[in-house]
Amino acid sequence: MTFQQLMGYTRRAIDDYQMISEGDKIAIGVSGGKDSLALAVALKGLQAYYPKHFEIAAFTVSLGFPEFDTSGIEEFMAAQGIPYSVIQTNIAHIVFEERKEQSPCSLCSKLRKGALNRFAAENHCNKVALGHHNEDVVETFYMSLFYEGRLHTFAPVTQWDRTGLVAIRPLLYVHEGDIVSYARLNSFPVLKNPCPEDGHSNRESMKEQIRAWNHQYDHITDKTFRALQDELSEWKIIRKERRS
Repeated sequence: MTFQQLMGYTRRAIDDYQMISEGDKIAIGVSGGKDSLALAVALKGLQAYYPKHFEIAAFTVSLGFPEFDTSGIEEFMAAQGIPYSVIQTNIAHIVFEERKEQSPCSLCSKLRKGALNRFAAENHCNKVALGHHNEDVVETFYMSLFYEGRLHTFAPVTQWDRTGLVAIRPLLYVHEGDIVSYARLNSFPVLKNPCPEDGHSNRESMKEQIRAWNHQYDHITDKTFRALQDELSEWKIIRKERRS
């Protein structure tokens, strides 16, 4: 994937779902992985020519693992001209030592989201951009179906009522494989996730299952994504409003 292709996919998603308005200040949630770094690059690139003016600032929530070194990310963001901050927390201590969670991912996610939202609000951001890509949408749908018994995945634009923040997902049309190749080509300073649960979650299991389905059935990921666009009410309404 080229930079121009990344820009094209990102802008199309933003336009299709009206993710950015004039005067927005957008907090970019940067985990240190390839997806969030690609998101930061895409939004910085879009700033130069998008007809609606917006500001960006990148934030990483550190869970408190001692080996989590963000110095490479800091240098990368400085080179891109993106304001960047690290939010220090003790989430790892709470989840693994105090609470000793048997299934820690849910609590960790809630605490990370809370920390990012508070920091975004304190820095006068009205939106939070998250690096969910095409396959994330599909994986979340099947996880909700098989583990919770409901038809659900996250929407392109989500209003978080408690904080007043709006979450946007500009990489919805970008495939994970393209992000992997782009990150390698451009030497992204990807951080290894220090969490002991990394690679052993329900999401990782679902990812493997969908890979198997894609070998058995033609383009199951793309077909599922298109179905979600056409059938989920919170996706259809936004697209219908834009087309009318």
